[in-house]
Amino acid sequence: MRPIALDPTYRSAALERMRTMTHDILVIGGGVTGAGIALDAATRGLTTALVEQRDLSSGTSSRSSKLLHGGLRYLEQYDFGLVREALRERDLHLTTLAPHLARPVSFLFPLTGAPWERFYVGAGIALYDILGGARNMPAHRHLTRTGALRLVPALRADALRGAIRYYDAQIDDARHTMEIARTAASYGAAIATSTRVTGFLREGERVIGAHVTDLETGETLTVRASQVINATGVWTDEVQELVGRGRIRVRASKGIHLVVPRDRIIADSGLILRTERSVLFVIPWGRHWIIGTTDTEWDLDLAHPAASRSDIDYLLDQVNQVLRQPLTHEDVEGVYAGLRPLLSGESDATSTLSREHAVATTAPGLVTVAGGKYTTYRVMAEDAVDLAARSLPGRVPDSVTDRTPLLGAIGYFALHNRRYDLAAASGLHIVRIEHLLGRYGSLTEELLEMIADDPSLGDPITGAEDHLRVEAVYAASHEGALHLDDVLTRRTRISIETFDRGVGAAPAVARLMAGVLGWDDDRVAREVAHYEARVTAERESQRQVDDLSADAARLGAPDVRAVSGA
Repeated sequence: MRPIALDPTYRSAALERMRTMTHDILVIGGGVTGAGIALDAATRGLTTALVEQRDLSSGTSSRSSKLLHGGLRYLEQYDFGLVREALRERDLHLTTLAPHLARPVSFLFPLTGAPWERFYVGAGIALYDILGGARNMPAHRHLTRTGALRLVPALRADALRGAIRYYDAQIDDARHTMEIARTAASYGAAIATSTRVTGFLREGERVIGAHVTDLETGETLTVRASQVINATGVWTDEVQELVGRGRIRVRASKGIHLVVPRDRIIADSGLILRTERSVLFVIPWGRHWIIGTTDTEWDLDLAHPAASRSDIDYLLDQVNQVLRQPLTHEDVEGVYAGLRPLLSGESDATSTLSREHAVATTAPGLVTVAGGKYTTYRVMAEDAVDLAARSLPGRVPDSVTDRTPLLGAIGYFALHNRRYDLAAASGLHIVRIEHLLGRYGSLTEELLEMIADDPSLGDPITGAEDHLRVEAVYAASHEGALHLDDVLTRRTRISIETFDRGVGAAPAVARLMAGVLGWDDDRVAREVAHYEARVTAERESQRQVDDLSADAARLGAPDVRAVSGA
């Protein structure tokens, strides 16, 4: 399997394939589930196409807690099957599927109640380790108050009586989703972002394809397929309405996260805290902490969920209950909001809606998959393709994605062992090499070749010095980035990891992308202006206490990809 570059030439060829051939599977939606379906189908030998109206992982799949985990709180709901399934997927990513992107992360669970709490919580975490196999993670440990404070000095001494330390895993969700899609393309799938489904092609009652608009050019095309799979997350109901029926209903639950500098919380472990509504995570993230999340219903613009001042206040209030040095609004580098697609109808409280997934044939020729959690995307994808395969001629092979490494995984461990040699040969500091290996795995060699051809690409990005210039170029030349926002928000996390939300880096990144995508000065200026307008709107929403309707309208202004004139 040869890695495919998702460059403009590839996109044009993919759209031409969609115009001229009938695929076995057409996937609608470029989030982690849609990308997973494309990979699952392509690796079964099925001709596969995927269309996404914005960018890969532009919705929920880039706005999670960035964890691969079983979900401790589901043990309290006796959902042992979901936890076991998720922990199996976690370990697959650590060992086989994406060891360059997934890594263990430690959490401290403070004990605050009666002495029996240690037994109760300890038994649950012990079961968690057992369900996960505990082969690739250190086992949990019980700590005294003194031991816990030694590990996390930022905690107030009166905020706990003791603690338990356990391990889970984390992953850069947006990069992971992109890598799944790029792997699918390398196995033959046709992937096209910035393409919106406007209706379905029908033959009688049966869905036999979709009408699609290319948002970059305004052109329309008809994509034919034996089976169409709707994997659009919180847009599930809207897509089902295009055929006038639907068996699955989804409710959007908004979750927000704060990003603060690492030095604001002195700790050698993440935290998991009980709240009145759910649980709160404080997650180590490079030189930052991610704090989240909330669970509130959202019924405004699905494309642009917004965090309000009260959302931010809630998270700060919760985490400050246990910190010696309280966090303030001035400590917040970034804020991001995402919508979880929860199966509707089980409760009025979004925090208790099912995280399990549903797969159903919602019309002849149309399969819909919804619900679930990020960690179990691969299982959801397998189930969706299994159902679609029942209506395809001949025998469709079983799924092989549990043993199909993503691009960058094969050879990663060996290359990581040679990281000092790579640093010496490239002239980059070892820290830079480790940064690249943790984002690109064995594909790091492609970036180093680009730097060898143009040494200036080894310099830091102006305004975002944690990243190298080559990363912006590679995002456009290999990773399917079509717009400035795609790079600043998803291929990198500059938009949430800098206090100016990436505004200072925007001009430099746009100029680097221009050399790949053929932008002129006017196009560069439009991309930068659009990005700055989005940042302004997001900041304004975060000043509002409750009413986000006006800000959601501003955030929902026409996307640059719909008016780019590219």
